[in-house]
Amino acid sequence: MSSSQMPAVTKAIVMRKSQRKPVYHDTVLEERPLPALQKGQVLVKVAAAGFNHRDVWIRQGQYPNIRFGSVMGSDAAGTVIAAADSNDPLLNKRVFLVPMRGWEQHPDAPESSDFTIMGGSGPIPIGAFAQHIVVERDQVIPTPSHLSDEHIAAWPVGGVTAWRAAIVNARVQKGDNVLVTGIGGGVALLAMQFCLARGANVYVTSGSEEKIRKAVALGAKAGVSYKADNWPAQLAKILQSNSSSSAPNAALLSAIIDSGGGDLTVKVNKILKPGGRVAVYGMTAYPTMSFTMREVLKNQQLIGSTMGSHQDLIDATNFIAEHRIVPVVSHIIDGLEAAEEGFELIKKGEQFGKVVIRIGNGRVTGERAKL
Repeated sequence: MSSSQMPAVTKAIVMRKSQRKPVYHDTVLEERPLPALQKGQVLVKVAAAGFNHRDVWIRQGQYPNIRFGSVMGSDAAGTVIAAADSNDPLLNKRVFLVPMRGWEQHPDAPESSDFTIMGGSGPIPIGAFAQHIVVERDQVIPTPSHLSDEHIAAWPVGGVTAWRAAIVNARVQKGDNVLVTGIGGGVALLAMQFCLARGANVYVTSGSEEKIRKAVALGAKAGVSYKADNWPAQLAKILQSNSSSSAPNAALLSAIIDSGGGDLTVKVNKILKPGGRVAVYGMTAYPTMSFTMREVLKNQQLIGSTMGSHQDLIDATNFIAEHRIVPVVSHIIDGLEAAEEGFELIKKGEQFGKVVIRIGNGRVTGERAKL
C-alpha cells in the first residue's frame, strides 16, 4: 500500500474521565483520524495487542501523567502496510512496537528523565488498542518467525521487564537456583522462561496451587504457597532434597525475581546465598521492602529493576528467537468491541500468562496449541 492509499481513519479504545467513586475511568471505542506519514514513519496494521496491569492502574487513577483522550494500551503487534519511503524494507513485514521512549541503551538506567511508556499516559501520542498506528520506523522490531501475532503482542512490556530483572540485574546463569515469586503474571512467567533457557533451576511461589502446577509443567522444579507462614522453610527442604552436591551454598538460592515487596529479604535470608541477588520489578503487595543488617553482613543485594532499554528489548527478542521461547497467553479477546472483557480479567488477576486482544487477522502458527 502506498502512503497515498492509507486509510483516513482508524478505530481505537480511548480513555475518558469519569466522576465515579471509587475512581475507574471510562474507555470508549472511537473513530480517529490517521495522520499523514512523515519522513521516517510507517503505518502498522495492528493484528493483536496485549493488556498490562498498568492499563487498569491508569483507569483507577493510580498512575502518573494520565492523559485523557489518549489511546490505551502499550503492547501492539501487526504488519507494516505503508511507509513514507516506498522502498522501505519494512513494508509487509511483521513487527511489534517498542512500548517506551527515553531509554535507548544505557546499561544502568534511562538516559532521559522523561522516560515514559505509550498508551494512556505521558507524551507518546499513540496507544496499542487501535486498528492502525503511525509510528517512527525505528520504534518497531521485527517479529520472530516462530511466534504468532497474538504471542508477540504478549511480549514487549513484560518481556523487557523480565529480561532486565532476571538477566541484566539478577545475572542468572546456568546451574543457579532461582526463585520467581508470584508466578502467573506475564512478567514472572517470562522471567521463569528466561532462567530455564539459561539452564537455571527455577522455583516459584504463588497463592494458587493450580498456578504452581502449571509452572512446574512448564519446567519449574517446584513451588510453594506464599500463603503459608513457613514457606521459606518449606522451600529450604525442597532445595536441600534437590541438591546433588555437598559444595557450600549448593542448596541455596543464587537469585530471586520479585514483584511483591514487603519482608521478603528477611524471610529468605537463610536460603539466599552470600552475595545473592534480589531483583525487584514491582511492589504490588507492599509499598516498602525490608532490608536489615543481617542481609548487609551476607553481602546480599537488593536491586530495583523497572522496564528496560530499547537495546534490552532487542537483546531479549533475539534471545527468545534463539531459544524459541513462546510467551504464555492466558486469554484471547476477539475485537476492540470486547476490550472491556480484557480489563476485567486483569482486574481479577486470575490469569496465567498474558491477556491479548485480537484486533486484525493475526497470523496463527502451530504454537497456538500452547494457548
